[in-house]
Amino acid sequence: MIKSTSGNLLHAEADALVNTVNTVGVMGKGIALQFKKAYPAMFDDYARAVRDGDVSIGRMHIWPTEHMTGPRYIINFPTKKHWRGSSRLSEIRAGLVDLTRVVRELEISSIAIPPLGCGNGGLSWSEVEPEIRVAFEALPEVGVLLFPPAGAPRASDMPTATKTPEMTIGRAAFVDILDRYTQQTMMPPTLIESHKLMYFLQIAGESLRLNFQAHHYGPYADNLRHVLTAIEGHYLSGYGDGSARVEEAEPLTVMPGAAAAATSVLEHQPHTRERIQHVLELSEGFESPYGLELLATVHWVATHLPEPAPEHTITQRVSEWSPRKARMFTPEHVSTALEALRAHGWLHPVRESLARTS
Repeated sequence: MIKSTSGNLLHAEADALVNTVNTVGVMGKGIALQFKKAYPAMFDDYARAVRDGDVSIGRMHIWPTEHMTGPRYIINFPTKKHWRGSSRLSEIRAGLVDLTRVVRELEISSIAIPPLGCGNGGLSWSEVEPEIRVAFEALPEVGVLLFPPAGAPRASDMPTATKTPEMTIGRAAFVDILDRYTQQTMMPPTLIESHKLMYFLQIAGESLRLNFQAHHYGPYADNLRHVLTAIEGHYLSGYGDGSARVEEAEPLTVMPGAAAAATSVLEHQPHTRERIQHVLELSEGFESPYGLELLATVHWVATHLPEPAPEHTITQRVSEWSPRKARMFTPEHVSTALEALRAHGWLHPVRESLARTS
């Protein structure tokens, strides 16, 4: 029997749960990351299998959970070769042949299947669903739960069984600045705000090794997602599996006990605490995704020009960043941001005053 359903696949009452994977050993986002966090031992076994050359298109990787309750098996279904690539329908068909073989051999009575190759894989559910139904026609005794594309579950509903990571100075600084910003604004920060706070914290001198680049929403560090993935469900909640669009992502909430743990680590780090305070003072009056994006964008432009530039040049460069910024950031707002940056010492006061009069 085949039934379409919804909700969190990891909570499905089934004999086996299917996870979609690549063949290079990466579970970086989406449902694969959810499985990695819920079953860390499974990921370790999968990574070993990849290194041994045992994970390929059309070949399932089986991991027995050995749990007394819940699913008996996690079945890793390779839907594409590289995580950067796209899935092909022929690869899904090849995988379904092996999946049904595994179901027969292991006498699996029920199975939960995600939208194979859809989402990051790029395939259409209207193409994939019929292939799954045809493949399981020969197994009418097996209960098949199909989970059509519906977006990720809420971050708080994603199970985390990974070991709590060490509260390093960098993680403590991240947690502390988000917690104090939340107290300052009475609202947890968005992903955009979090990126900008860390941008300024690194500019202030904190050694974070974040690789900021000019991006759609201003300075953006792709490697911050590794930090978010590591501490999600332990110190922060809201990032989930990282698959949500920026505009639709949940705010980042500091979890109970995390702020105290961060404070303990930073107790003997006076320079880090001073830098955090410096960033929070700058953010006053700009506490919103728009405000912090404005501040960070203006700072990036002003500090990446080859020489001190007048305000109208900075305003022009901000508008040239993208049509979106040209619409959003008015000359008056750019001027206000420049004044705040200068007043708080983020731009050299002499250099800036000379630039304004040149």
